[in-house]
Amino acid sequence: MKQNFQLKTEYITLGQLLKELNEISSGGMAKWYLQENVIFVDGEPENRRGRKLYGGMMVEIPTQGTFFMEKNEDILE
Repeated sequence: MKQNFQLKTEYITLGQLLKELNEISSGGMAKWYLQENVIFVDGEPENRRGRKLYGGMMVEIPTQGTFFMEKNEDILE
């Protein structure tokens, strides 16, 4: 299922996104989670918890679905 994810800041890290989506309960679990599960960012496999996700990027989490990162227009560039 495709969903939009509204960014509250300029970017969010992959680890923070997993926590926001309640896929993990703490930031420390991100490294373990990414070793055990395949996540795709813009169609490419990604295992770095610190990967910065900006508006316009697409993240596919097999257990959650596909998320389109939406830029918050209130944030100044």
